[in-house]
Amino acid sequence: MGQMEVTTVMQDAIMTVLVVAAPILIVGMIVGVIISIFQATTQINEQTLAFVPKIIAILLSILLFGGWMLVNLTEFAGRVYSYAAPLIS
Repeated sequence: MGQMEVTTVMQDAIMTVLVVAAPILIVGMIVGVIISIFQATTQINEQTLAFVPKIIAILLSILLFGGWMLVNLTEFAGRVYSYAAPLIS
């Protein structure tokens, strides 16, 4: 396996991680901004107030996007096996 093949596998892995993690990170960021705006307007400076809604939103997004994430990861595993197939034979 040459340098070009290793680079291709690494690029594919990085892109897969970014695509799979993006929905959860975006939901967490949006909920965090909404909670920060709420805390700024009400002047409630409770640290634990931000964690519970974020955790709930992230768990709901995992339930919503979990199937799509699993399909992407399964496709990536198939691509990795196809990259490794020429090495075996």
